[in-house]
Amino acid sequence: MVEILYEDNHLIAVFKKSSDLVQGDKSGDVSLDREVKKYLARKYDKPGDVYLGVVHRLDRPVSGVLLYARTSKALERLNEIFRTRQVKKIYYAIVKESPPAEEATISHFLKKNEQQNKSYVYDKEVKGSKEASLTYRIKGRSERYYLLEVELHTGRHHQIRAQLAKLGCPVKGDLKYGFQRSNEDGSISLFARRLEFLHPVKKEPVIITAHFPEGDVWPLFLDAVK
Repeated sequence: MVEILYEDNHLIAVFKKSSDLVQGDKSGDVSLDREVKKYLARKYDKPGDVYLGVVHRLDRPVSGVLLYARTSKALERLNEIFRTRQVKKIYYAIVKESPPAEEATISHFLKKNEQQNKSYVYDKEVKGSKEASLTYRIKGRSERYYLLEVELHTGRHHQIRAQLAKLGCPVKGDLKYGFQRSNEDGSISLFARRLEFLHPVKKEPVIITAHFPEGDVWPLFLDAVK
């Protein structure tokens, strides 16, 4: 069952579980965009193929707010909003190690390795790299973990995962970037909490917020984000 976070004639935002695939790929697994199309076809009794535009992506083991466009006009305008960074993207990450500061803006250069599906982080620009910037702050603490609030200023491949690992704070469960153990459900403890932007058609502010994922250690930090 698709969980709807926001819906109007132009946009639809859903809650992506960590196991969900954003868009169909060679794995052949059922993708979330297909499920959303089915939901729209049923709700509005639409025959044939339902239009749905992919605005942005979340890595498969990541959960949270996922936005789609319901019209080609909305998709074109949303693509421009994301390209020109007129969208505020807030994530939460659970890490085991404390970052070097309570709050900081960090910038690196990321280079994607296609064969490994992994991004490598450099302090200075190298051939084929792209600048990556984010701001983090410690939002909560438990006996064993820290909750970081992360605002993305750029949208690079595996950016949060790679940059936090560079700080010595890999995301809980993220074996690819150096965490020691996987999470039992195959997720990583990274969560797309909120999107804020100006509606591409109505020109009104839109804020879409997702609830914390179930399980793992997220419930330990519910009070930290109220």
